[in-house]
Amino acid sequence: MNGPRQILVVEDDQQLREQMYFSLKQEYEVAQAGSLDEALGQLTRVRADIVLLDLQLSTNGTVDQGFTVLREVKRQVSDTVVIVMTGDPHHETRLRAIEEGAYDCFRKPFDIRDVKLVIARSLERLDLERENRRLRSEVIRTSSFQRLIGCSTAMTSVFDMIRRVADSPATVLLQGESGTGKELAARAIHYQSMRRDEPFVPVHCSALPETLIETELFGHEKGAFTGAVAAREGRFEMAHRGTLFLDEVGTLNLNVQTKLLRVLEERQFERVGGRKTLNVDVRLVAATNEDLETLVTAGRFRDDLFFRLNVLPIRLPPLRERMEDIPVLASSFVQSYCERCKLPRKRIAPETIQLLMSHSWKGNVRELENVIQRAILMADGDLLLPEHLPAQVRCSDAPAASGQVMIPPEGLKMEQEISQFERRLLECALTQAGGVKAKAAKLLGLTKEQMKYLCRKHGVERKLSPEG
Repeated sequence: MNGPRQILVVEDDQQLREQMYFSLKQEYEVAQAGSLDEALGQLTRVRADIVLLDLQLSTNGTVDQGFTVLREVKRQVSDTVVIVMTGDPHHETRLRAIEEGAYDCFRKPFDIRDVKLVIARSLERLDLERENRRLRSEVIRTSSFQRLIGCSTAMTSVFDMIRRVADSPATVLLQGESGTGKELAARAIHYQSMRRDEPFVPVHCSALPETLIETELFGHEKGAFTGAVAAREGRFEMAHRGTLFLDEVGTLNLNVQTKLLRVLEERQFERVGGRKTLNVDVRLVAATNEDLETLVTAGRFRDDLFFRLNVLPIRLPPLRERMEDIPVLASSFVQSYCERCKLPRKRIAPETIQLLMSHSWKGNVRELENVIQRAILMADGDLLLPEHLPAQVRCSDAPAASGQVMIPPEGLKMEQEISQFERRLLECALTQAGGVKAKAAKLLGLTKEQMKYLCRKHGVERKLSPEG
């Protein structure tokens, strides 16, 4: 989010209100209100992310005015986080505040450090909720598959699988190399499902230290370990009724794997340091770029967890297996990047497309996207030329790619393989030429008659435009 976060402190004790103001103003934009009228007035002027609200705003010590502010906050801006402060010793008052929409409740006197910690955690949750709303609206505006793009047979199969598994409660395991779009596929599954209006919570397991992953997933109670000055909910709780995406699930340690298995089987867990059993309704989508069966054999991954995760496996193909998707992917990246950066729309030269389609793309779609962004920044005109590509792409050649060919143990039919390769070259040329046979023939060094013959031979006449 751009700019400092806005916090409104509603407290009729001037000394306490100013103490909170000076404690928070280094990190946040802080507004103050000392009465019901001032609070209601500030709400019309300040778009607060957090409201710190004293329930006892009136001199008679009742909580009526505080609850009036709470209800008005939730009416005006439903995603504003309200953290209640109260001197009322009755537990029922605090429960009522939570029931009416407060995020947390502190009993006076309190330690401002605890409040600051809860503010940080609540802002993290607020960001997650706002991001999910933004993504949902973006999905509606563009397509349910977002930037998961492709017209190849391999990607058509992926799209079909996503549609089929979306509304199933079963766990999905996405397998594929880094950069193939596993998180995009997970989001597509979520937004195609009946859970689309609930949170999508991603966790990149390999990016978290082993000492933090358990508390990140399952949360912890106050005092569970040194530094745990307040209770914290984990990602499973954040994803309640929605979808939890665990990327690089193969990096989880065995202890966390055991706890994850229990959640999948019983839909229950305890926070770290906690005794209370929590129930959760979460659809789990896991992803890995490792061979989990190999990890099972090596004793690094539980076999029972593997079988639990591998109910609905979907393989995301590497870019080298769907080279015919490169022109449409590259064009999409050009359009989205130019729009995002408010740049004039650029085009990709045919010779640039040829180079892109001869590169091995070890970083897959993510590498292609980065290369396109670099080319846009390097190009002064409206055409992306070969010189705008990085050296490793310009120097790509066919022999390097051919070195990757492997003959399976059972052998192959050479004529069939040659025919399939010929068809792929033909389809790529037609795609690049916009379906115009004359242009495609020129790209392949063929005569017009040779081009017509190959189109008839491989049954791709229907793909051609009238210009062909």
